[in-house]
Amino acid sequence: MLRFGILSTAKIGRELVVPAIQDAENAVVTAVASRDLERAREMADRFSVPHAFGSYEEMLASDVIDAVYIPLPTSQHVEWSIKAANAGKHVLCEKPIALKAEEIDAIIEARDRNKVLVTEAYMVTYAPVWLKVRELLAEGAIGTLKMVQGSFTYFNRDPGNMRNIPELGGGALPDIGVYPTITTRFVTGKEPVRVQSTIERDPDFGTDIYSSVKADFGGFELNFYVSTQMANRQLMVFHGTDGFIEVKSPFNADRWGAEEVELTNRGHNVSQIFRFPDSRQYKLEAEAFARAVSGTMGEIVTLENSKANQKLIDAIYRASEKDGWEAV
Repeated sequence: MLRFGILSTAKIGRELVVPAIQDAENAVVTAVASRDLERAREMADRFSVPHAFGSYEEMLASDVIDAVYIPLPTSQHVEWSIKAANAGKHVLCEKPIALKAEEIDAIIEARDRNKVLVTEAYMVTYAPVWLKVRELLAEGAIGTLKMVQGSFTYFNRDPGNMRNIPELGGGALPDIGVYPTITTRFVTGKEPVRVQSTIERDPDFGTDIYSSVKADFGGFELNFYVSTQMANRQLMVFHGTDGFIEVKSPFNADRWGAEEVELTNRGHNVSQIFRFPDSRQYKLEAEAFARAVSGTMGEIVTLENSKANQKLIDAIYRASEKDGWEAV
C-alpha cells in the first residue's frame, strides 16, 4: 500500500481525492499537513488518518508517508513539488503543475536526481470514457479526424476564490483550459503546430475569464472555448469523415452527468452509446500512480507530457496579443 500524505486541506482533496485514495486498492492516506494543526487534525479525523502535521516541512521529513498529493494554489505547485521530491517523496500534483512550460524543467531535474515519480493529476487520462475515445479513434470508427470541438465553462465571481486571484495562478486557462488540450492530445497522440486565440480578462480581478482557441494539429483542428463567467457547460466532440464521437460529461464525469460516449455514423441514422457508470476516475488515478511507484507497467502523465501541454497554453496566451497564428 502506497502511503500518501496530503499537502494542505484544500477542498478538492477533502471532497474528491482523499476519499478516492482511501477507496483505492493499493494506496492509503496516512498523514495530512496544514499550516494550521487544528485544521490538519480535523481533516485527519474525518478520514480516519493516523497522522496530522502543523507544517508541510514536518510531514515531508517524516517516515510515515511515501508520496504526497499536492492541491495547493497553482502558484505553489512548482515549489512544493520540488521540495517533496528533494525529501525523497513521490509526487501527485494537481493541475496545472506550473504556469509556464520552462518551470517544469526544474521539477524534471528534481525528479531525476532524487529518483522519484512526479506526475500531474490529470484524472481524465485514467477515465474509461477517454480510453474508449482513444480506442475508437485508433480503430478508425469515424474515418479521418478533421475537427475537435470543446467547451468547459462555469460561473464564479467570488473575489476570495483562488481562481480569481492572478497571484495564486487564477484564470480560466490554467484552471480548465488544460482539459480540452490534454484530452485531445491524449486520444489522438498528436501535438499542435500553431494556435490562434482571443482572451477576455476581468476588469476587477485581472484574470482571463474567457478564451476562444483554434489550434492546428496538422491533419485536424481543435476549436474550444473556456470561461469562468458563463453558464455551466462541458462538451467534447470529435468529427471525422465517417462519423463523430460525442463525450457527454468529458471532464467531471463523476459529478457532471452520464459517463457516456456516443458514436454516430456519417448518415446520422445509427448511433452507439458506450456507458461507464461509476468509473470513479480519481480512484483510478490514485491506483495507477501507486502501480507506477511500485514499478508495475502502466500509463501515467509524464512531466514531459505536462510540459508539452503547458507549451500549448503558453502559446494561447501569446497568440491573444497578436493577429494570426502563433507557433506552439
